[in-house]
Amino acid sequence: MRFLLFLLLPFLAALDGCGGTNNEEAVTEPSAPAAGESLTKAIYKDASQPTKDRIEDLIGRMTVEEKVAQVTAVWKDKKRFYNEDFSFNADSAFAVMPHGIGHITRPSELEGPPAIGRSGLDEVNFTNAIQKWLVENTRLGIPALNHEESLHGLAALNATSWGQPISVAATFNRDLTRQLYATAARQTASRGGHVVLTPVVDVARDPRWGRVEETLGEDPFLAAQIGLQAVLGFQGDDNKWDEGEVFATLKHMAGHGEPEGGNNIAPANISERTLREVFLYPFRHIVEKGNVRNIMASYNEVNGIPSHANGWMLNTLLRDTWGYKGAVVSDYFAVRELTDRHAVALNWKAAAVLAISSGIDIELPDREAYPALVEAVNDGTLDEAILNQAVSRILQQKFDRGLFENPYTDPAGVLDNTAEDDALVRKAGAEGMILLTNDGILPFTDKIKTIAVVGPNADKVLLGGYSDMPDHFVTIKDGLENALGADSVNLIYAEGARVVEPGSWYKDPVVAIPESEDRLRIKAAARAVRQADVIVLAVGGNELTSREAWAEGHWGDRPTLDMAGLQNELIDELAKTGKPIVGLVFGGRPLDIANLIEKSSAVFQCFYLGQETGNSVADVLFGKVAPGGKLPISLPRSVGHIPAYYNYKPTARRGYLFDDVSAAWPFGYGLSYTTFNISPPTLSAASVRLGEAANVKVTVSNTGTRAGSEVVQLYIRDRFSSVTRPVRELKGFEKVYLEPGESTTVTFELGQQELELLDINMKWTVEPGEFEVMVGNSSRLKDLKSVVFTVR
Repeated sequence: MRFLLFLLLPFLAALDGCGGTNNEEAVTEPSAPAAGESLTKAIYKDASQPTKDRIEDLIGRMTVEEKVAQVTAVWKDKKRFYNEDFSFNADSAFAVMPHGIGHITRPSELEGPPAIGRSGLDEVNFTNAIQKWLVENTRLGIPALNHEESLHGLAALNATSWGQPISVAATFNRDLTRQLYATAARQTASRGGHVVLTPVVDVARDPRWGRVEETLGEDPFLAAQIGLQAVLGFQGDDNKWDEGEVFATLKHMAGHGEPEGGNNIAPANISERTLREVFLYPFRHIVEKGNVRNIMASYNEVNGIPSHANGWMLNTLLRDTWGYKGAVVSDYFAVRELTDRHAVALNWKAAAVLAISSGIDIELPDREAYPALVEAVNDGTLDEAILNQAVSRILQQKFDRGLFENPYTDPAGVLDNTAEDDALVRKAGAEGMILLTNDGILPFTDKIKTIAVVGPNADKVLLGGYSDMPDHFVTIKDGLENALGADSVNLIYAEGARVVEPGSWYKDPVVAIPESEDRLRIKAAARAVRQADVIVLAVGGNELTSREAWAEGHWGDRPTLDMAGLQNELIDELAKTGKPIVGLVFGGRPLDIANLIEKSSAVFQCFYLGQETGNSVADVLFGKVAPGGKLPISLPRSVGHIPAYYNYKPTARRGYLFDDVSAAWPFGYGLSYTTFNISPPTLSAASVRLGEAANVKVTVSNTGTRAGSEVVQLYIRDRFSSVTRPVRELKGFEKVYLEPGESTTVTFELGQQELELLDINMKWTVEPGEFEVMVGNSSRLKDLKSVVFTVR
């Protein structure tokens, strides 16, 4: 199925020419080696030498212009590197990067005439041509790093696209996560990519924010665990590069997920304690456990300091305290925004000096402010040692990746989507479906003879943001047709209503549906379903109603959680028919679905499930797979119930007049087609000394008649402490698969990681006292059983 490519080039024209001084370096011919100088025996060219020595040798040979080139990238101008047939244009390369370059931004975004299609082979040939030119035509022959987007699969033609990260988090499945991101790593590497700008480990605490879909939910522990598996999928377990691996990028550091008013990049007015305990926790955990090679700073400010100018966060905390050794990359255009948006730097030169001094090693996606660093070094505004440090971090990745020995990619090894990839995405999609209610109608039985599939999302491509054109997409209608095949069950389709007028994630405007038109569709749907035994109703949002609001006028955040358009009227009219409704809610963030819940026999929260969406849905509806997803983010009762996250402080959520203060559906919640019993937890030791650890165990039994999965969740509360603590904090989870009547034992450790807090002096410590240890299948108290554990 063909659909719009994800290409941001249309909006670049609007961004080009924004306020500030364009400090792009003057075009000069690259300098040849000095007379009598030979580089053939240079230390940096000798692979047998220690990398540290190779970097020092190379930096010692570089001019200021060559150094600055390594901390910049090319995006917009890369179109000048190729002709209409994608052949390489060397003349433009001389003009654009005479001294080399640090990164090539998203080389997969090749654009040619409509009659000329692109392919993965074109991408490889393009990147190889750039590397050949850099090696043979710049003075020092330094290859480039190529970076790509891979939020939910490589964003490139015919690559594999699975569900948005919020759906990956819903699986609570570490192994599956790693397999997914390893798939993207292989495909990216096969097409010449070295770095991916993924995963997002922002903790999402405001459902109004349009980037919730990109996150792993509201809990820092879950984001850390699933995010770590994404990094390991990309990079592997060790510190060296192996074939099929790429360098990951954690983003966005920090506080991005609770912006003021839910507006993207708005200030994060949060305390240092909350910043470190919640928003920085996934970064700290993954830095310590996963050797991630890149971290991206966030657009927003934290307590008055833009993250791209926050030396305390990026240098003191990240590098000096946590020991991070990798590179810090800018978010796109964020360096110039220190001048143009935040107004903390007088001009782009000042912004560049401020950013690199604060720990930003390279400016992405293009050469804007950082070329002015040449002048800054020459006039003494910037200490050259700071520039050298940034250059060394970029060169480290080039040496580690082996680019100086072989910068080229084998054209014969290009990987597209495969049948095995389809099976993996299909499995992940099914595991990411969260069953909220079921009166017994599911799974469908042979009593169902006619199914009506209805709704604005029933026959639509549902990929969400940061998507290109994957190999295919299976709609809900397609998937049900595939499952039924030549079966005698009939299928009726009606659109029913629309979310908004058709459009795309990256283009504007977003156009509302005329109500008169939608009411005609609603009447037609109500007539069409009269002969159905059941209605499968696909509603919610799409990539236009929840998306990254990257510029004024390109909005993606909303002040309401209501479903757009007349979807609730559609629900009302279908309910009047008396036919049972199975609701499927898609989109990038939580919505108010009270009306759907009230009038349906079963409801799933689906978010986005990937290119196999329809097949995943059919597998679950027909009982081929039992649902096992859990909510990675709480679903509020209304926009007025925000914040709704489960791990609140004891004095929060005291109550509302005339309303319930709790979330409609809590974090960690999700039903199955079978039932499970989790025994009361037992301790290996009821009391331990400081520094010692103990175990807590539960027995999980499948007490139903079907096979299924359950996510056993461990929550901790420090009952009395020197600083206030949340009422519950997730500190462990394990997904188990059990046949009917089968039981297993799940064991969690109670140690430093599970019990520590930031004390009054901002030191991580375990305080003596009692801890309530809670184990169950959601964050709700009634779904948990507890035992008291003492540290003395």
